Amino acid sequence: MKKESTDDDQVATVEAVHEMLPLPQNLVLGLQHVLVMYSGAVAVPLMLGKGAGLTQEQIGLLVNADLLTCGIATLIQTLGLGRSIGIRLPLMMGVTIIALKPMISIGSNLGMQHIYGAILISSLIVFLCAGLFGKLRKFFPPVVIGSIITTIGFSLIPLAMQWAGGEAGSADWGSPRHLITSFSVMLVITLITKLCRGFLQTCAILTGMILGSVASLALGHMDLSIMHQKPMLELPCPLFFGLPKFDLLSIISMVIVSAVSFIESTGVFIATGNAVDVKVDDRAIARGLRAEACATFLGSIFNSFPYITFTQNLGLVLMTRVKSRYVVATGGAILIALGLLPKMGAVVAAIPAEVLGGASLVIFGMVAVAGIRILGSANLECAENQYVAALSIGIGLGVSCVPAIFDVFPQSLRIIMTNGVIISAFASLALNTLLNYRNLGAEENAPEHEKPCGETLHPEGRGGDDATSAMTPG
Repeated sequence: MKKESTDDDQVATVEAVHEMLPLPQNLVLGLQHVLVMYSGAVAVPLMLGKGAGLTQEQIGLLVNADLLTCGIATLIQTLGLGRSIGIRLPLMMGVTIIALKPMISIGSNLGMQHIYGAILISSLIVFLCAGLFGKLRKFFPPVVIGSIITTIGFSLIPLAMQWAGGEAGSADWGSPRHLITSFSVMLVITLITKLCRGFLQTCAILTGMILGSVASLALGHMDLSIMHQKPMLELPCPLFFGLPKFDLLSIISMVIVSAVSFIESTGVFIATGNAVDVKVDDRAIARGLRAEACATFLGSIFNSFPYITFTQNLGLVLMTRVKSRYVVATGGAILIALGLLPKMGAVVAAIPAEVLGGASLVIFGMVAVAGIRILGSANLECAENQYVAALSIGIGLGVSCVPAIFDVFPQSLRIIMTNGVIISAFASLALNTLLNYRNLGAEENAPEHEKPCGETLHPEGRGGDDATSAMTPG
């Protein structure tokens, strides 16, 4: 009797994943998914635009392009494309913050066209490798992933501090007004995180940025004049920055970013399958990763970025107990609609640097904490793992803090050598393979005192994309 009940429950759950709710419910629940991930969706194009020195109009275009591609990517992932693309679970897609530092480096040194060339080629490579990815996961145990993500968070914090002082190069950079605004944004985010729970808590960063922007607008410190120049509706302009240009080292950078993102997404896939009682096997994971590769390819055409599956929305599925993938697909349709509204992008692009700086200090700090959490799941009693983490993080942060040490090298090499995240990734992969080669692929769920140095990630236990979930505290 018990087995029959369990089987019936599983059948009911599978039907719940494919259930089509009434349109009003779909719209309300889909909008809720959009609100949960919105801050993560708009933060990266906003940060990239400011980091790469783009104009306010160009940043607005990036925001709209990102929202549009987020929506298309979500539809591909939830509804599927053919038989081999899309995992068909309630999963929302968004741009990965892991790619931020490499993209700023490429854009600052070579220009936006090289960013999109690297994204385009890397998406094709990872699409072809999606089915083989299971064989590569053993090279990315917690000590490697944790070291890379910790380096990402810490290396971005100086950039957030620069924004906290206002627009770089302005006469009043670092003035008390800018610093007070940044501190106020951080205080609002902290209070919401402490006093609120559930959905309101997940919107802490978005709320902090909105309130900071409203206050800046009221005080005359936010310029919305460009919004009035934009039409109500506008179709995207493919290849706005020109035809993609290709640089080998830039492509290698983005391939490494994609590999790390694949590890994180695999965790989200398995955790979501557990949440909705649907088995996620290697074929399903490959379908999900191909959907991410397709989304990233679209990003290279429509002026957007590499994509990953967001964890925040898995939390919303667990909280609401609504498992229908069509609800999340409705959220994707809403994102597409927002991406076609250029006035929306212009408003986001006008957010003052000091407001972005206050929110970014929280975001980047939580990315670093997410990396430390992952390192905590590694066996750091092992001297080899300690050395891998210590040296790879040390080298990565050293390069990020003193990039001028490589000024004597050719510019093409400096793109890699001055990028602390990529250096940390290379170092952690090489050191772990060298020092822990005998234990590659060992099981992480061994008893604590028997854990080998090279244990692999166990996504079911960790629950997915820590780097992306760090975008919303709690």
